[in-house]
Amino acid sequence: KPQLVASNDRFCRFLEEYCPVVTETYYPTIWCWEGRVQTLLRPFITSRPQVQYRNELIKTADGGQISLDWFDNNGSLYYPDASTRPTVLLLPGLTGTSKESYILHMIHQSETLGYRCVVFNNRGIAGEDLLTPRTYCAANTEDLEAVIHHVHSLHPSAPFMAAGVSMGGMLLLNYLGKTGRDTPLMAAAIFSAGWNVFESVESLEKPLNWLLFNYYLTTCLQSSISRHRQMLEKLFDMDLVMKARTVREFDTQFTSVMFGYRTIDDYYEDASPCRKLKSVGIPVLCLNSVDDVFSPGHAIPVETAKQNANIALVLTSCGGHIGFLEGIWPRKCTYMDRVFKQFVQAMFEHGNKVFSM
Repeated sequence: KPQLVASNDRFCRFLEEYCPVVTETYYPTIWCWEGRVQTLLRPFITSRPQVQYRNELIKTADGGQISLDWFDNNGSLYYPDASTRPTVLLLPGLTGTSKESYILHMIHQSETLGYRCVVFNNRGIAGEDLLTPRTYCAANTEDLEAVIHHVHSLHPSAPFMAAGVSMGGMLLLNYLGKTGRDTPLMAAAIFSAGWNVFESVESLEKPLNWLLFNYYLTTCLQSSISRHRQMLEKLFDMDLVMKARTVREFDTQFTSVMFGYRTIDDYYEDASPCRKLKSVGIPVLCLNSVDDVFSPGHAIPVETAKQNANIALVLTSCGGHIGFLEGIWPRKCTYMDRVFKQFVQAMFEHGNKVFSM
């Protein structure tokens, strides 16, 4: 059974009644239960539901642009009125876009419930051009704030939630820690977030983890900016950036410099959501596996979470990073997908009961 960590008894009772998956035993796929194996295999095993997006490019205050992919769900039987159709903002991981299988599955789950989804693609990674020499990071929430304001302004009467995966979850938590209750979001779901970036990079630099994940992730980061080399060369020594062999080296040469941090440690401290958890002012459900090498179990801020009545942690012993595979042949639905579906439905349809039970 997952460990449910929540200091608020009413929030616990709400989850037990309307999101019972968090109290059910999670049975990982028997032939790939180990965390690293789950992490590696999920992108290849899980299906990719067909989703037709409507793309929108929005301008930012600094002259840049952000690509949003909308799933309007205009065929919604439960919410035929678009003005009040519940909306879920989805934030993919570090180099992820709206094409990631875990995002497609969240949209598929939302479609069956009648909800609308919009995917926030970080700058420069979804095929659009960089108009300024700036990309994104886990600590800077300006682009996310602009997107949330934009989506809310389009549908001010629609209930509004967000779900973030991996770095998307870290960014969302950092935004919520900054804004407190001053947000149009009614709740949020977080999956496989890295809570303490120092612990995450240290775990990823262990020899086997570097071989399996760190080097590949670094090349993905380099690939995501190489298309924009001409724009970025105005500010960076791109030859040096392209020589990075770890995420830490990439962040030292590129990310921390881009966002004005004096040192890499300053950036990693600011990017770590565990520092801002006490300030979150809306109900948030966070799913982590304690065998996630991207977010090691000992770094999950259990005691800090207990100090905020808005936070509930769901901790599984297996599942890896965005894995949570279950069943003999885990093609379709993962444990993470079921948590997402039940929690967003619970909040949209019974959210007024969260703190009144």
